[in-house]
Amino acid sequence: MADPTFTPRVFSGIQPSGGLTLGNYLGMIKPAVGMQNSGDFETLYCMVDLHAITARLVPPSELIHNTREVAAGFIASGIDPAKSMLFNQSQVPEHAQLAWIFNCVARMGWMGRMTQWKDKAGKNAEAASLGLFAYPTLMAADILIYHATHVPVGEDQKQHLELTRDIAAKFNHDYGIEFFPLTEPVIGGAAPRVMNLQDGSKKMSKSDPSDKTRINMTDDADTIAKKIRKAKTDPDPLPDAVAGLEGRPDARNLVNIYAALAETTQQAVLDEHAGALFGHFKMALADLAVSKLAPIAGEMQRLMADPAEIDRILGDGAQRARALSAPILDQTYDIIGMLRS
Repeated sequence: MADPTFTPRVFSGIQPSGGLTLGNYLGMIKPAVGMQNSGDFETLYCMVDLHAITARLVPPSELIHNTREVAAGFIASGIDPAKSMLFNQSQVPEHAQLAWIFNCVARMGWMGRMTQWKDKAGKNAEAASLGLFAYPTLMAADILIYHATHVPVGEDQKQHLELTRDIAAKFNHDYGIEFFPLTEPVIGGAAPRVMNLQDGSKKMSKSDPSDKTRINMTDDADTIAKKIRKAKTDPDPLPDAVAGLEGRPDARNLVNIYAALAETTQQAVLDEHAGALFGHFKMALADLAVSKLAPIAGEMQRLMADPAEIDRILGDGAQRARALSAPILDQTYDIIGMLRS
């Protein structure tokens, strides 16, 4: 467990790589709003734009647009910049400065075992960027520069958080000081993994070439309803128990989405809709999704029409974030023995 003297603090980051989806909303943004409103934590939410260039150098206009769009998605979904720190990573240079120190703490063997590195680099690892290889140490710096005690993560990021804990533990051991917390993962949510609307065995992704596989957070009401009506299902009615969804990935996905949007359980959804055919159930799901998501899309559109206001919010968030990160970096330098003016 994290040292109890550390302030309970949540850090969560999302890459501004273009096109927020329902998966981003249910898996990350909606839980972030819940953590903000719980009052149990200080909350920091970050557009990790330094991570966004690890796989490819993104055209500047695209990166700027994507960063603003993610910020708009957070705000429209309920993140209050007065309650949470909302900012983009590159405006807080302490992230990159601590990442270099962690590059010197982490071992090559640790990094080489990262499954995401293997998956993304593939057989062409020699052509991959050094930034992609070092991605996990920058992620560790993102978290530990704020002494974050908790990080919401999906299954695909658990290994990176374990590395963050390893880096913190090694730094603490090497310098004989309990300085960095051993950050705890927060895994959960009614639908932590939202799947493809046309293939329930695959994760919903903004990179899929077919737009009908996902619900975008910018989709209007008609588009949301149409995509749900055309979502892949099977011919059998809904079961009366969760066990009856076994081997039915498309059915399970739609039930998960309904449960997450309604803030209820899978079983409660089945209690209400058991025996229904999917034509009927998808109409109910479409009505629910439109009621929850269309207002967010409308607010995002309003916010994106005023980019100067988004930039002001991110700049203010960065200043507040630096008020936390700068002293922690200074203390890190003191521990290491680095002279500064």
